[in-house]
Amino acid sequence: MRIEVGGGRLFFDVVGAKFVPDGPRMIERPTVIALHGGPGGDHSYLKCELAPLADVAQLVFPDMRSTGRSDPTSPERWTVDRWADDVRALCGALEIEKPVVLGHSYGGYVAIAYAARYPDHPGKLILYGAEARPHTSESLETFRRLGGPRAYRAAKKYFDDPNLKTGVAFTKHCLPLYTRKPEDPNKQLRMLANGEMSMQLLQSELRTIDLTPRLGSIRCPTLILSGEDDPACPIEAAMEMAALLPEQLARIERISNAGHSVLNDQPEPALRIIRDFITS
Repeated sequence: MRIEVGGGRLFFDVVGAKFVPDGPRMIERPTVIALHGGPGGDHSYLKCELAPLADVAQLVFPDMRSTGRSDPTSPERWTVDRWADDVRALCGALEIEKPVVLGHSYGGYVAIAYAARYPDHPGKLILYGAEARPHTSESLETFRRLGGPRAYRAAKKYFDDPNLKTGVAFTKHCLPLYTRKPEDPNKQLRMLANGEMSMQLLQSELRTIDLTPRLGSIRCPTLILSGEDDPACPIEAAMEMAALLPEQLARIERISNAGHSVLNDQPEPALRIIRDFITS
């Protein structure tokens, strides 16, 4: 489905019912807005990971502006704050109130920006394999621990100068370290990726982004779900966010033997934690 939002059409898909019968009544379930990573990815992988939660929530999976099946826009509009505004506008167009907004990886930046810009709108926030600023040195050390010197060198060259050549080496030596269990090879094949966006943001916004000053503006309960072997958004990033969020609102869950895709590596405990957070 597509809907007009902010001068362009955003694609979204829905899994699960908003209202379910319970004897003589209809019970309303919470709505989860799932924001994919990348930058430049699409919603498809999150749909596979989160679909089991349809027993407790309605799940909405948008493709962010200029990604997946959403309309393209000019590169100057590829910013965290613009996508954060799109989340609020999408909820307005669909009449979604107090959503549970989940952001994975780059989607975590968008979720933080949205929750800080519109602090009275979200009901809850889930930061899954996310960070509020790059933790380059910690990422490099995690790559070294998981993949040895070759992975460390490939990651350092890519972080220092993201381009096609360094990206090939990073994909070969580092990307397999994102998970502790093999992923379905069809996951990448299904994705409608925007490689231009990914490279542009890696060379610009993601080199300097720092949303840590905004964490104190968040007013909703926030779950931070992090794999202890995540080289992309290392565990130190999760701990930093938990320390900077209002203390009474933050809950951090560290999952052992899990990388950047906790729901791939440890689906049972991860789904149990998310389900409990949504329904509590």
